[in-house]
Amino acid sequence: MLAPQDAKILIVDDESYIREILSRWLSKDGYDCITAGNGEEALQALALHHVCLMISDIMMPGISGLELLATAKKQHQDLAVIMATAVDDRQVGTQALELGAYGYVIKPLDRNEILINVANGLHLRQLEMENRRHREELEHLVDERTRKLQETIHKLQDTERELSISREETIQRLAMAAEFRDDETALHTVRMGSFCQILAVKAGLPAAACELIRTAGPLHDVGKIGTPDNILLKPGKLTAEEFEIIKKHSEIGHRLLSNSRSAMLEKGAIIAWTHHEKFNGSGYPRGLAGEDIPVEGRIAAVCDVFDALTSDRVYKKAYPIDKALEIMMEGRGSHFDPVLLDLFMDAMEEVLAVKDEYVDNQTRQAP
Repeated sequence: MLAPQDAKILIVDDESYIREILSRWLSKDGYDCITAGNGEEALQALALHHVCLMISDIMMPGISGLELLATAKKQHQDLAVIMATAVDDRQVGTQALELGAYGYVIKPLDRNEILINVANGLHLRQLEMENRRHREELEHLVDERTRKLQETIHKLQDTERELSISREETIQRLAMAAEFRDDETALHTVRMGSFCQILAVKAGLPAAACELIRTAGPLHDVGKIGTPDNILLKPGKLTAEEFEIIKKHSEIGHRLLSNSRSAMLEKGAIIAWTHHEKFNGSGYPRGLAGEDIPVEGRIAAVCDVFDALTSDRVYKKAYPIDKALEIMMEGRGSHFDPVLLDLFMDAMEEVLAVKDEYVDNQTRQAP
């Protein structure tokens, strides 16, 4: 709390003897007093001096005490105000308090009452100033911590994006390591991921699952890493023994990718293991049938065969789109899940847009 010598008090009253009495009382208690005979003089004094507390009469010519109170509080928020009046009017007193007065005294004035009201007014002023300062400090602290939290969140989001890009690129390169041996551009892996996502969306899978299938789909043939070149790159028809060897890439891929803490690699393991299963149970490696084949495998089966039929390979040339679709429809319900195949056909515009975007260098053909 301010010591009296540090508190400047403005006394406002149109009666000079009232100003003199109040100045004498307060000066004896160590307060620094200045006076004003009306509202206009009071506002000028407030503009020129650092006034802590104002004692103002209510009934004055020109600007009334209540008008002075309202204006002064608006211009000087730290000003403490005590109103003095000869009229004991409860309504006027309530109005004064609502406008921001700290006290309300009735004339004739009593020295002790004035001194007590001044001390209380200065104390309340100090508390309000400290409270406002604490509130501003707290708001600043909250703003600063919010800013730092937002910066941290943005950094985490940037890091997560970088990690996601890095993970996806690693997956793509792992898939390409297998595909590059029999596909000069290895764009089959890119198309495969996009095709799988398109079909997963058409099948109504959740968005997160669709994105996971997109990133894991390219790993379907990662097991080809374990297939000898003389079989993988053979231009002619495979023998029964060679076909049995190449069929093992599904299990090799599953072993490579399974038991991982990565949801993406686990999804890739499922796709690698099941994308050569057939809906009627005649596929490999386990002869699963119908919905016993995970939906990811059934989706990958449709997408993989479509891309294989419409792309050049060492053992064949690409089929025209119409012919490839005709061949696939022959496998509806036997090789492929009929519902998923129909959805894939319905999405052909999107599928062909992807195929055209990631067209192999050596092959570009019209539908």
